[in-house]
Amino acid sequence: MTARRLLFLTGTRADFGKLEPLAIAARDAGHEVTFFVTGMHMLEKYGLTRNEVQRLPGVVKHEFINQRQGDPQDIILSKTILGLSDWVHENRPDLTIVHGDRIEALAGALVCATNYIRCAHIEGGEVSGTIDEVYRHCNTKLCTYHFVSSEAARARVLTLGEEPGTVFNIGSPELDFHGGPSGVTLDEVCKHYAIPFKEYGIAVFHPVTSERDTIGEQAQSLFATLSASGRNFIVISPNNDPGSEDIFAEIEKLDPARFRHLPNMRFAYFSELMKNAAAIIGNSSAGVREAPFLGIPSLNLGTRQLHRSVAPSITEASAFDRDAIADFLTNRWGQRFASDRSFGQGNSAARFAGILDADGFWSVPLQKHFYSVE
Repeated sequence: MTARRLLFLTGTRADFGKLEPLAIAARDAGHEVTFFVTGMHMLEKYGLTRNEVQRLPGVVKHEFINQRQGDPQDIILSKTILGLSDWVHENRPDLTIVHGDRIEALAGALVCATNYIRCAHIEGGEVSGTIDEVYRHCNTKLCTYHFVSSEAARARVLTLGEEPGTVFNIGSPELDFHGGPSGVTLDEVCKHYAIPFKEYGIAVFHPVTSERDTIGEQAQSLFATLSASGRNFIVISPNNDPGSEDIFAEIEKLDPARFRHLPNMRFAYFSELMKNAAAIIGNSSAGVREAPFLGIPSLNLGTRQLHRSVAPSITEASAFDRDAIADFLTNRWGQRFASDRSFGQGNSAARFAGILDADGFWSVPLQKHFYSVE
């Protein structure tokens, strides 16, 4: 095996949870691994999650501040392109790995495409119903390789004209971690984060960029219904997309006796918290990906994850539908379901590392062509 220089681009706590298992597997296989750390990781308001990346041993980290609080997405995109372009011209990687549909991933795919650097896209081919989905499909067309998480996603990538030999279904990488012991106990989690509840739900509600005018009203409806339920919740801060301030304004109104608000959690601690939750509510991918895998009931609200996943444990509703939210909290709270394996078996990292060493992987032409199925 020839050791390669791999660059992982991470901009959020969420994408790091998916990239970390792949990076560890690549590191352990003998490749040189670097993380380009930017985006939300660098913002104190969101928990300075760059510290989570810094804890990963045996890899190089480069940090870059790509935004001020309140910067629009086009400015963040341009700043990220400038910073990453400077880095790759000084430290040209053999392969860059980007994830999903965030603005930083789009910047990474653009920089790699224009500089003829091989780029692998993790979890392409998925649907979400917002501008993020557009970014995700753009990344598919810009990237050299595609590591998708389901057969449905693979089919969509092929529909976009990608060469079948460059599309690999490895499952969703974060499930590798959730499928095993977290390494911490629930008591340790509760002590570390001062969580006083024995029974709790998890609420994560992010802004939807195409619904900027109503996102505050959606958050008000959701959190008012959670408050009226009489149940306890751990609330994780939203991401930094436009509209987040409206959500923060509603979170600040919550009763701290029943709502524990956390800007962020270490990945292992969040995994253990999810495994013991009575329910997951909101519009995070955790509700449609991790929750079904763990058999936890989830209420998926609004359009952000629309049509992304179907499983018996998932309930769909509008954030404005207070009756539906209340019904879920009454009738689904605390239930357990069989593990849904639609997004993999928890062995994505090993499959990823194996593909990097497969015959022909590094000889794929950098000049792409639209592949038509006859």
